[in-house]
Amino acid sequence: MTECNTNRVELSRVQRRELIADFAGGRLTSDAGSVLLREVEKKTDLFSRIDHIVTDPRNPEKITHQQRTLLAQRIMAIAMGYEDLNDHGTLRTDPALQVATNLAPEEDQPLGSPSTLSRLENRITRKELVEMNALLVELFIESHDEAPEEIILDFDATDDPTHGNQEKSFFHGYYDHYCFLPLYVFCDQQLLCAYLRPSRLDGAKHAWPILSLLVKRFREVWPEVRIVFRGDSGFCRWKMLNWCEKNDVDYIVGIGKNARLKAMSLSWTDAAEKQHLLTSEKQRLFGEISYAAETWNKERRVIVKAEHTDKGSNPRFVVTNLKGSPQSLYDDIYCARGEMENRIKEQQLYLFADRTSCHEFYANQFRLLLSSFAYVLFEALRREYLADTPLDRAQVSTIRQKLLKVAARVVVSVRRIVFHLASSYPYRSLFSQIAGALLPEKGATMAPG
Repeated sequence: MTECNTNRVELSRVQRRELIADFAGGRLTSDAGSVLLREVEKKTDLFSRIDHIVTDPRNPEKITHQQRTLLAQRIMAIAMGYEDLNDHGTLRTDPALQVATNLAPEEDQPLGSPSTLSRLENRITRKELVEMNALLVELFIESHDEAPEEIILDFDATDDPTHGNQEKSFFHGYYDHYCFLPLYVFCDQQLLCAYLRPSRLDGAKHAWPILSLLVKRFREVWPEVRIVFRGDSGFCRWKMLNWCEKNDVDYIVGIGKNARLKAMSLSWTDAAEKQHLLTSEKQRLFGEISYAAETWNKERRVIVKAEHTDKGSNPRFVVTNLKGSPQSLYDDIYCARGEMENRIKEQQLYLFADRTSCHEFYANQFRLLLSSFAYVLFEALRREYLADTPLDRAQVSTIRQKLLKVAARVVVSVRRIVFHLASSYPYRSLFSQIAGALLPEKGATMAPG
C-alpha cells in the first residue's frame, strides 16, 4: 500500500531543474540585516501608523507605489546608511530593501524613484508633523508592560547646519553659522520628541508647552508616575520652574554663572583653590545655597559644584527641587543627561537627522522625523533583542556595521525567500540568535553558505 501525503507538491523533472537553477542563482545584497529591522517594525506596526497619519492625495487608480511602501523604503534606507534621495535610483531594486518594505524581491517591480520620494516629502502638513511627534510618545508608552515609578524627561537643543536657501534658516551667534535649532526630548534612550525650529528663537522656546503636553499624556496612563524635568542652563526659566512646582513635577536644571552666584559660593571655590595648591590635584567641592534672580518669584535651592584644576576655577550651578545631597544630585542625576547628548549625536552622525537640505521648512521637519523613526527601530532592537549580548550598548553605527550591513545572496523559491549568508561571517551566531527571536516560522529564512 502506497502512502499518500496530500501536502506534498510533486514536481516534474523540468520543474525540479528550474528550481535548482533558481537556488544556484539569486541576487546579491549588502543589506541582509534590514530584514531584522523589518521584524522589529512589525511589533509596533510603525509604518502603517505613519501611513495612517499622512494624507495621500493621489488618485488610487494611478498609484504604482503605496504610501506605506514609500515610507518604509525611506526609513529603512536611512537606517541602513543611505541618506540621499539620489541613492534610491539604484536602491529601489535592492532585494533586501524590497523585502524590508514587504514587497517581493523582483527586479521588474522596483520601489519608488527619487522623484516619487521627493514628492512625498514635500506634501507633508504641519498637522501631520504634530501627529507624528505624538506617535513617538505613544510608542514610548506601549514599550512599558507596567507603569514606571519615575521618568526623567531630558530636554536639549542642538544646531542643525544649513547650507542653502532653506526656509527659516538664520545665523546663530553661539554656533557661528546658519542653522536650524531642533529641540529633542528623551527619556533615557527613548525618543519622545524631535521638533525642528528656526535658529533665531530662544533655545527654550516651545519647551514649556511640550513639557505640559507630555506630563498630561503620561498622567493619563500612569497617574502615579513621578516625573522629573532635566535640562541645561538654556532651559532655566522661572516660569517653567514655577509651572513644575504647581503641577507636581520635579526639576533639575543648570543655571548660568553670574557675579552674584559666584559671590555666594565663594567659600567653596576658595576652599577648592587652596586644596589644589596644596595637592596639585583636581579638586571638587559641593554645597548649596538659596538663590533668586530678580525676575524670580521666590528663592530656590541651587547646588554648587566648586571645581579647581590646573586651568583655574570652574564652578557650576544647578537649580532643583529634588531631595538629596548636593554631590549625589549633581553626579548621579544631573550629569546623567550627558547620555541624551550621545543619542542626539547618534541621530545626526549616523541617521542623518541634519540632512535637512529641502527648501520647504515642513519637508525638513519631516526628514528629521524620518530619521527619528529610524532611531526608534534601532533603539527597540537594542533594548529588546541585544540585551546581554556584545552589542547591548553599541551605537547605531556599530550595530549597522556588524549586524545589518551583511552580504547575502537572495533566492526566491516556490514557497519562501532565502537569504544565503557567507559561512565566514564573523557575527553569524549573534545574527542567528537575533533572527531566531525575531523572524516568524513562515518568514524569511537565513541560510549560511
